[in-house]
Amino acid sequence: MAGTMPHAVFVETDLPGGGFAAYAAELPGCATFASSDTDAVAAIPRRVARFTSWLRSAGEEAAEFVGDNWYEVERAAATPDARAAFSLDELPPSDTEYEQFLRWLELAREELADALDACGPEAAAEDLDRIADQDVAFVGALGSQVPDDGADPVDRLYATRQALTDALAAAGSTADGVRRMLRLAIADDLRAVDRLRGGEDGG
Repeated sequence: MAGTMPHAVFVETDLPGGGFAAYAAELPGCATFASSDTDAVAAIPRRVARFTSWLRSAGEEAAEFVGDNWYEVERAAATPDARAAFSLDELPPSDTEYEQFLRWLELAREELADALDACGPEAAAEDLDRIADQDVAFVGALGSQVPDDGADPVDRLYATRQALTDALAAAGSTADGVRRMLRLAIADDLRAVDRLRGGEDGG
């Protein structure tokens, strides 16, 4: 059974703004953020439970993970120009996985839009700027047109989000880097949701 097996965690160091991220390898976008790598990895089992519950509540299929046997298998550093990439990011998702991950991204964006409507952007302003900048970089890497996104931070966020959705749909599952793009986009959206709502920082 999947729940009795060990499960891989990727650790990202030197995040923009400081700190560490841990990613559940089997659930693109399921991540924790903390001031230490130990705390980030330790928070993964609880985050996995929340993430899979969130997916199921939206009608998505999600595996059951029993226990807390999650361990670090790889780490990489973010740079001033790009977030970390891991070996799994080089593996193109299947068409079925790709459609699933695109739905997860849409769900994460809906969560972020709801949080912005309820809370306003102030509590996560830096996160929102980084998300928009990253989306612009992803859109360009996919060979699509970068939007004229304007000056208002929320309008810019929505413009770049839509551009990324369109670029991913046009590029397809075999385009270089799409697994990494989806992993980061989902994780960063949900991190911003947590900050806007005053909750845990991805834990």
